[in-house]
Amino acid sequence: MGLGLVEGGKIPQPLSKLFNMSRKYSLWMYQWGLACCAIEMAAGMGAPRYDIMRLGVIPLPASPRQADLLCVSGTLTDKMSPVVKRLYDQMPEPKYVISMGSCANAGGPYWDSYSVTKGVDQIIPVDVYVPGCPPRPEALLEGVVLLQERIQNEDMAARWRGDPITVDGGDL
Repeated sequence: MGLGLVEGGKIPQPLSKLFNMSRKYSLWMYQWGLACCAIEMAAGMGAPRYDIMRLGVIPLPASPRQADLLCVSGTLTDKMSPVVKRLYDQMPEPKYVISMGSCANAGGPYWDSYSVTKGVDQIIPVDVYVPGCPPRPEALLEGVVLLQERIQNEDMAARWRGDPITVDGGDL
């Protein structure tokens, strides 16, 4: 019932809030660790001190086809870029991306190398950037909380139609 309303663009506001709340607390995160930031990402996933599952994020889905969230961390090379794009394309809508670390955000200290992609946003759209070299696990958790706030305020009908996503009047 709800899906037909969303596709038609006639979703009532209370139902939209309920859908958004359930989506923000049930994110399946696919981790794509490419370098040293992957160690910090793993600490955020598996260490009892940080425990990303308390935020409603489930790590380690079986495949990207079961994931809602892609977290890319580390140096993205030109040779690896098509793989990341293919992985993103396999994810079902609605899908979100967190870019974690200076290398994933803008190439990091290797930005002037001939073989480094100058940020994952050159290949796929990024929703949240987590700065640092490497960022601490707390920074990743803060990035997840920021993403959850955006999901809570998202217009689901616009996302399904492919319109630019706006939150509180501004584009994402």
